[in-house]
Amino acid sequence: MKNNIFVSILAILLVVAVFFLGSFWTKLKYLESNPSQPQAGAQQQQQAPVPSGPVKVSIDDDPILGDKNAPVTIIEFSDYECPFCKRHFDDTLPQLIKEYIDIGKVKLVFRDLPLSFHDPMATTEAIAANCAREQGDDSTYFKYHDEIFKRTKSNGNGLTKDDLYKISDDLKLNTQKFKSCLDDPKQKNEVQKDLSDAGSVGASGTPSFFIGKSTADGTIEAVLTSGAQPFNVFKTIIDELL
Repeated sequence: MKNNIFVSILAILLVVAVFFLGSFWTKLKYLESNPSQPQAGAQQQQQAPVPSGPVKVSIDDDPILGDKNAPVTIIEFSDYECPFCKRHFDDTLPQLIKEYIDIGKVKLVFRDLPLSFHDPMATTEAIAANCAREQGDDSTYFKYHDEIFKRTKSNGNGLTKDDLYKISDDLKLNTQKFKSCLDDPKQKNEVQKDLSDAGSVGASGTPSFFIGKSTADGTIEAVLTSGAQPFNVFKTIIDELL
């Protein structure tokens, strides 16, 4: 009798253990396929107060895609290793280029916001794009920018330094100068300045966008738009400004 009770208890415990193991495995697989996904498709470094209204944001001296005299400016704070930034690059940016940037209505200013949990490569990639710009112009910058997003797998380990050298070679840059530039403290300071400016306007996650009317001094007034938003969100904001 006692043996039967003991066997029954063991069977119940085994069923419970299998249930919890199955639940844990399901949750683990979900997290592997859906890494940290805050609302609106943005990755956040830290919780920071989000401005309740418009803030003033500078384009600084950062690269511009499109007509510098376009009436509307989009300032993007981004991380090359952020999967949501890659999603924006793949899904939304081509539509923005086609419908607004290429026809001179909007210019895009790209500013760096490498998140600490994607370093060191997020910062290194940001520096690499700036080094490409040093050998050319804003067009050269965006060619390099495009190749990073096309080739990276994201989440901090998408590319290696050798991959960055390969992009330099493919774009016919002077790779020796490029390698020296990657180690130049000036370039890291430029990225750090973008990080500081992002924090001052409440942008703690990527991608973060500020969309406003262009001004002569390069400082726009805009509300923060966070995450890999669909094209229609941008279209609504832009059309109201035009």
